Amino acid sequence: MYRLYSVLLGLAALGYLPVFLWRKVWRAGHPLNLSGRFGFVPLTPGPERFWVHAVSVGEVMAAVPLVRALRARWPATEIAVSTVTATGATMARTRLPEASATFTFPIDLHGPTRRTVARVRPRCFIALETEIWPNLLHALADAGIPAVLANGRISDRSFRRYARVRALFGRVLAEVTLFLMQSDEDARRIVSLGAPADRVLVTGNLKMEHPTGASGPARDWKGLLGLQPSDRVWIAGSTHPGEEGPVLDAFVAVRARVPSLKLILAPRHPERVDEVEALARARGLDPVRRSRLGTRPAEALVLLDTIGELAELYRVGDVIFVGGSLVPAGGHNVIEPAREGKAVLFGPHMTNFRDAAALLLEARGAVELPGAAALAPTVLGLVQDAVARGSLGEAARGAVTAHQGACRRTVEAIARVLRDTDGGDAATL
Repeated sequence: MYRLYSVLLGLAALGYLPVFLWRKVWRAGHPLNLSGRFGFVPLTPGPERFWVHAVSVGEVMAAVPLVRALRARWPATEIAVSTVTATGATMARTRLPEASATFTFPIDLHGPTRRTVARVRPRCFIALETEIWPNLLHALADAGIPAVLANGRISDRSFRRYARVRALFGRVLAEVTLFLMQSDEDARRIVSLGAPADRVLVTGNLKMEHPTGASGPARDWKGLLGLQPSDRVWIAGSTHPGEEGPVLDAFVAVRARVPSLKLILAPRHPERVDEVEALARARGLDPVRRSRLGTRPAEALVLLDTIGELAELYRVGDVIFVGGSLVPAGGHNVIEPAREGKAVLFGPHMTNFRDAAALLLEARGAVELPGAAALAPTVLGLVQDAVARGSLGEAARGAVTAHQGACRRTVEAIARVLRDTDGGDAATL
């Protein structure tokens, strides 16, 4: 099975290579990192260490409280963090100063995965969310290294895809030591796909946790954005194609009634900022990019063309629309603005964050928009009504606070894995 998988993956990688080179290397300027992708990571075995894998930006943000908790529990143990994307790597270096090393995750082929395992030689491998890589898990199992899936979730799309190969997928899942899932439904799905039920626990969502300690450089966002006390700020975060146009149309309509309204528009993929800027100019707007703030006066419309700042910006927002939800992209993280006590809006397509969206709706801490036409009237109503904004925000914050504790439960479960592996007290690591 592993040989066939490797052949198919190799062929797929070769087919995708021209697309990768065009989109990520030539167009976006991301490095190839070939040495890391082929397992030549800048580490040598020796120190006790955890290997935490966070594929991209969202997973890195979920890893922040976990990495800090691991360091607090096992201060003598190093933490090495791997990522797949260049944006994830940048975020890891910025947000995870506790990590002793960051490196590029290897291609899931026999040679690269085994070289990486031999060089990192972790005490435990911890993958954030649903990162199932057969060859890597096989290499870890052969080396006697426990593998933990933390903050696990199975989206509708992933569930359908994995279900097609359930018979083979069960063999891969058997090499995972422990599955720490976000919800009961995620746990049910992973078991139905073949995970041993006695290895599955529900620990909650790490994104509910408030990261403690330093979280990057402090910024005076109000000063940088040129905000006045009377200004209201609408943030549209993680938007996809097909959403920016309706957001900009709604902004024009609402600003005609509320001239002090500012919009911060953050495309999910910053390399699309040229496209989004053209949409704005076609509507008579004069946007300024975040990267140029400070070199020119702030405008009513700011385009976020940087990585890792959206969660910070939520703190200055009054109304937050979370993108990927007006189009069938599955939605994005609604917990970050909810933690900040903001009035949260999203569309009907929240399959990737179904549980978090349902939690906020049940607590009356968010508004689900039936479609793009509802953007302008909903934003206008909230911008003009401080009481309604405050009520939504406090309900959202309360719902998140009531469901915290995932980090503590995750660390406790990892400690039990290490005790079982060692036959002793994991706290002595």
